[in-house]
Amino acid sequence: MALRKSLSLAALTACLVVALPLSAAPKKKAPAKKAEEVPTLPTLMPPAPRYLVPQSALTSVRNPKEIEEETGGRMGIALVDRDGALILGFNRDDRFAMCSTFKAPLAAAVLIGAQGGKFGLEGEIPFTKDDILDYAPVVKKNKKRGRMSMAELAEAAVEVSDNSAANLLLPMLGGPEGLTSFIRAHGDKITRLDRIEPELNENVAGDPRDTTSPAAMAGLMGRLLFRDMAAADADRLRGWLNASTTGEKRIKAGLPEGWTSGSKTGSCGTAYNDVALVKSPAGEEYILAIYLDRPTVDDKKAEAAIAEAAHSALEFVSKAQKSGLD
Repeated sequence: MALRKSLSLAALTACLVVALPLSAAPKKKAPAKKAEEVPTLPTLMPPAPRYLVPQSALTSVRNPKEIEEETGGRMGIALVDRDGALILGFNRDDRFAMCSTFKAPLAAAVLIGAQGGKFGLEGEIPFTKDDILDYAPVVKKNKKRGRMSMAELAEAAVEVSDNSAANLLLPMLGGPEGLTSFIRAHGDKITRLDRIEPELNENVAGDPRDTTSPAAMAGLMGRLLFRDMAAADADRLRGWLNASTTGEKRIKAGLPEGWTSGSKTGSCGTAYNDVALVKSPAGEEYILAIYLDRPTVDDKKAEAAIAEAAHSALEFVSKAQKSGLD
């Protein structure tokens, strides 16, 4: 991937944050800086020297603000490590329409619910032709059968983003309100689901319904996969994410050499999203969330922007050296 313009040291430093758990209480705001001291890269992250930055890292990544401006839309990025530490962010606390990225925590809720004995993964949910939406490739294949297990539906919701599969699962969790309660119980006070498919994709400007922030979603999926889920269930969800067929041109297309990923994408017509479990060549796992709202470029360029943002974030992390401030 061609990376055209490198970040300045001040701009890159502005993207770094001391790695604290996302559940930590917020600190008091520091006094406002003078205009000339404000970093050139707009960011909601306080600058902090978490890393010693080699020149190779500075010359291999692009300013996310430049990538955002080229799309004509609004981009948000958050990268969280296994400890729940927010490592990098850009517009990390802005609200974005979730679109189908809600299906990742939905699948986690199904697995955790089964582990807790609320229902069995092999229990079947019946459906009729009225339950089959336009985009429901797996459920359509089972139309004659007229029922699918919860495990089959959760797998379909993640791997191919089957809309009917998600709708059939939601009542077992208490509907959108029940999924939101699950999300709250796992430490996320931002993400909310209010409607079902396809209404949740409306994405009206300023409407908080069915939204998240990059930091909230990355933090939620990090807590679920790395802490709250039983190991076998986390591995099962990893398998579904890795088998996903919808994100080939987004985060996965921007992976640096040796990195791997599995993700859950979301598209609302006016929004392009991807939330990925990424693994470095050394085996370190992160959650990377990238949301792009209302780009003026075409689909191909919007997805390429997500890929480039992912490449920049992961290339920097792979080349930066920890300073020892743990």
